[in-house]
Amino acid sequence: MTTLFDQERLLFDPVTPTANAIPLIFAFPNTYTVGITSLGYQLVWAKFSQRPDVDVRRLFTDLEEKLPSQPEIVGFSFSWELDYTNLFSLLEKLKIPLRAAERDEQHPLVFGGGSVLSANPEPFADFFDVILLGDGENLLDEFIDQYQGMRQGDRQTKLRHLAQTPGIYVPSLYEVTYQEPTGAIETIRPKYPDIPESVEKQTYRGNTLSASTVVTEQAAWENIYMVEVVRSCPEMCRFCLASYVTLPFRTANLEQSLIPAIERGLKVTDRLGLLGASVTQHPEFEQLLDYLSQPQYADVRLSIASVRTNTVTEKLARTLAARDTRSITIAVESGSERLREIVNKKLTNDEIITAAINAKAGGLKGIKFYGMVGIPGEEMADVEATVAMMQAVKKAAPGLRLTLGCSTFVPKAHTPFQWFGVNPAAKKRLQFLQKHLRSQGIEFRPESYNWSVIQGLLSRGDRRLSSLLELTRDYGDTLGSYKRAFKELKGKIPPLDFYVHQDWATTQVLPWQHLNTAIPKVTIKKHLATAGVPLQV
Repeated sequence: MTTLFDQERLLFDPVTPTANAIPLIFAFPNTYTVGITSLGYQLVWAKFSQRPDVDVRRLFTDLEEKLPSQPEIVGFSFSWELDYTNLFSLLEKLKIPLRAAERDEQHPLVFGGGSVLSANPEPFADFFDVILLGDGENLLDEFIDQYQGMRQGDRQTKLRHLAQTPGIYVPSLYEVTYQEPTGAIETIRPKYPDIPESVEKQTYRGNTLSASTVVTEQAAWENIYMVEVVRSCPEMCRFCLASYVTLPFRTANLEQSLIPAIERGLKVTDRLGLLGASVTQHPEFEQLLDYLSQPQYADVRLSIASVRTNTVTEKLARTLAARDTRSITIAVESGSERLREIVNKKLTNDEIITAAINAKAGGLKGIKFYGMVGIPGEEMADVEATVAMMQAVKKAAPGLRLTLGCSTFVPKAHTPFQWFGVNPAAKKRLQFLQKHLRSQGIEFRPESYNWSVIQGLLSRGDRRLSSLLELTRDYGDTLGSYKRAFKELKGKIPPLDFYVHQDWATTQVLPWQHLNTAIPKVTIKKHLATAGVPLQV
């Protein structure tokens, strides 16, 4: 029978597993179309597929390869917080208890990785035996190598052995105490002397970055071949997870990495996606544009991730327009220059207007701006400034289709703004923008404020949320489910306001206090002080 797997065009050579290979299931807690579009998922699957000592099979919510009857390891690529309900469903499908504490020697080790877990894994910690923190280039091989070394040991021996490797976090080996059931965390300590007090995220520092390992028309972006141009972002906006968690800023070498990767991909597809938080800040981006402008690539459809405003030249716009790109995406955060200084967004309104003029002159049809409301220190005048900025852009580049996608500020772990809560005034500010922009013929796409609150809950949550997540799933996984679950757990866990809306003192023990990224905690506090916005605690 033909399946969606048969339509895949592989850009790597899987090896035949040996007779004693580790039976491993690698899952994505969403549909195949969504999961196969994840570059991270593709890379990990290919990494396992190229090891003869691993027999890896894939699992999605709607599709699966022939699964082993007794897997030793089950892994999840976890990219969206709200996919936890699908994660629960897949564990149940595999007849694995949801909580790690309830698994025994007959059950596989369950590991997780991905952007959600690299930031703050604690709301989900009770459901994983192992969490991989950081870049997978070296960490994945070290994980399998360390597991192989203790493969015949019991479950606890394996976990304590794995926990010795930087980047491998075993939540069950750390004890969390609380000042009171509904209060802040008191301590986070390892349970045994041989377990490190903190876990260091693994960081890959090479200049050969990643590219798609599979192309398929069944991906969410049909037949897309993705190339990572840069990793992290040098701008260091104070709310930005991409800057702080993934530092340092790394760029793929043009001759040794980017061009060979692009040539490899364009042999199987004509659709190319350039990925990265700040693609146009690659030091050789102009040369990359020149390379892609060659006649042999005239039929290539090119898409590009969010670009920095002051790099939008007429040449860039002309190249993109000639490669079937109709619009570009720019993150401006706010039309208020005062507010952009608070978040460390090095950008002026004049640069935004110039970008729009260049985009139109180069043949692009539209620009989508990304904005935000509820930023710490924001006042209503700053929201009004966003309306004025959009009006100025429309006047300067008439005929250019303008869109403002707008989210609510949500605090992210390991960033200088992790101590701030979600501002309830954001809901009305989104409504204000909608009223004043749509009347000007500017498309406004707000993200749901209510779901931003849930994102804030998961972003700053701790292990006590595991019971709440189980309940919300049982109650139907709706916004009302969270309210009902908090009501049932009243007195047993902190209220929603504690996690989401309250500002936290910088002396408070954070749920992720024992997990270290590239930036020391003392430096993050200095970056907070530089913003000049006081915490309301």
